[in-house]
Amino acid sequence: MATREEEVKDYRFQITAGAVANHQFDTIALHAGTCPDLTTGAMLTPIYQTTTYRQDGVGQNKGFTYSRSGNPTVAALERRLAALEGAKFCTCYATGMAATTALCLALLRAGDRVVCSQAVYGGTVRLFNQVLAPFRVEAEFVDTSDEQRLAEALRPATRLAFIETPANPTLKLTDIQMAARLAKEADTLLVVDNTLLTPALQRPFDFGADVVLHSTTKFIEGHNATVGGALITRDAELQEKFAFVRNAIGAIQSPFPAWLTLQGVKTLGLRMARHSENALRIARFLMSHERVKNVIYPGLESFPQFELTKRQQTAGGALIAFEVEGGVEAGIRLMNSVRLCALAENLGAAETIITHPASMTHADVPRLQREAAGITDGLVRLSVGLEDPIDLIADLERALES
Repeated sequence: MATREEEVKDYRFQITAGAVANHQFDTIALHAGTCPDLTTGAMLTPIYQTTTYRQDGVGQNKGFTYSRSGNPTVAALERRLAALEGAKFCTCYATGMAATTALCLALLRAGDRVVCSQAVYGGTVRLFNQVLAPFRVEAEFVDTSDEQRLAEALRPATRLAFIETPANPTLKLTDIQMAARLAKEADTLLVVDNTLLTPALQRPFDFGADVVLHSTTKFIEGHNATVGGALITRDAELQEKFAFVRNAIGAIQSPFPAWLTLQGVKTLGLRMARHSENALRIARFLMSHERVKNVIYPGLESFPQFELTKRQQTAGGALIAFEVEGGVEAGIRLMNSVRLCALAENLGAAETIITHPASMTHADVPRLQREAAGITDGLVRLSVGLEDPIDLIADLERALES
C-alpha cells in the first residue's frame, strides 16, 4: 500500500502532467502544470533564470540543455495553458506575434495559401501582407462568418484557415464548428486565435480546431505586466514542428514573463467572469445614451449573432465596440476626455483601456480593407476592466457630455 507521501507525490505528478480531467476550470487554473517544490516546499514555481544546465554526462540531462530550447518555468506555463484549453501540447513565445510567426514558419512554404478572417488583429494583417507576401505566401481575407464565402475561399488548395472569433475590433463571430467542418473537407488546418475570450469563455478544440493561438499579453496574464504568446495543439506532429521552429529562431518566452503569467492565470476564470459582467452593464448603458450609436457587444440580445454567442461562448467577454454621434471627431474628443479609462494600445488588462483602432491598433491595415471589415474611422474599442462599473459609467458619461 502506498504511503501518504507517495500518494501526495503521485497526485502532484498527475496535476503537473496535466491529468486534471476531473477538476473544474478554476482548479486547473491554480494547479495544472505545477506543484510545490519537492525539496523546499515552496508553493510557487521557481524562476529558472539560467542560460544552460549542467549535464551528468554526454547525452545525460534532466530534460533541459539550453534555455533557448526549453526552460522549466516556461514549461510549467505551457503545461497549464494546454490543460486549460483541454489539449496536450503548448509552446510559449516572446510575444503573440512571435507565436503567429512561428506558426507560419512551421506550416507554410512558398506558394501556399492562407484564408484569414477579414477583421483580425492589425499585426496579423501586417505579417501576411508585408512580411510573408514577398516569400510568395498568399493571404486572402474573407468574411469567415459567411459559410458560403468561406467555403469558396477554401476551394483552391489552402494550407491554413486562420480565424479570430470574436474578431478584433468589430467583434463579429465565426462559427468555429462550421469553419472546422469546411476546413476538414478542404484538407486545411484550422487555427483559432482565442485571445479575446480565453479558454475561460470559449474552448475551440471542442468545436474542431487544430491549433489555438493566444497573445498571453492580454487576458491570460491580465495585468499589463508582460508580453507573450502561445500555440496549443492536441497533435504531437504539429507540436514537434512548433518546438523546432521556436528553437531555430530563438523566439521562446523568457522565464520571468512566464512566471508572471503563471501568477496571472490563476485568477483567469474569476477575472473573465467579472470582465463580462462589467462589459454587459456598460454596453447596456451605452445603448441607452443618446450620443452613442451602433453598440456592438456579443452579450447583448440585440447582437446580430446572439444565438451563436450562446452556443459557442459562456459569456460575452470584455470588449465593446461602438460609435458616437458626430463621427471620428466626436470619437477622438471622447477618448481625449475620459480619465479613468486609459487611452492605450492594448486590451485584456485589469484596467479599462479605450482605443481608436483606425489610428492605433489597425493603422497599418489598408483603408479599403479596414472599411470592408467594418473598422470605420469613428469606431471606438473599449476593453472593460475590473473597476466598479459605477465608476466606469460615470467616467464615460462625463466624457460623452463633454
